[in-house]
Amino acid sequence: MDSSSLKAKDIDDYISNFPVETQQILGQLRQVIKNTVPKAAEVISYGMPAFKINKVLVYFAGYKNHIGFYPTPSAIEKFQKELSVYKTSKGAVQFPLDKPLPVKLISEIVKFRKKADKEAAAAKNKMPK
Repeated sequence: MDSSSLKAKDIDDYISNFPVETQQILGQLRQVIKNTVPKAAEVISYGMPAFKINKVLVYFAGYKNHIGFYPTPSAIEKFQKELSVYKTSKGAVQFPLDKPLPVKLISEIVKFRKKADKEAAAAKNKMPK
């Protein structure tokens, strides 16, 4: 299964479309994010599971050989050293299905994104109308 072919109604539906082993990893990633930002809303955006407060904090997606994690370019840049063992691009990181998820690192990235989201919302609210 590839995330690009899915039209899921919610995150449970999205995860259920993958093989059991992948479902377990996607579920673990989802739980790490939920534990880190319990007040964030779970949404499907661009066909992928995402967690949102003011704007989307992070997205994730399942693929044949990896989990795609999309925390925005600023987070990839900030955690460049820690993410150097993974395949990355400007706004994405690939976690191989045959390796344990870096739970602590994921949590740190989500905290970074939550802080950035809060700061952006505060700055927007200070703008004159």
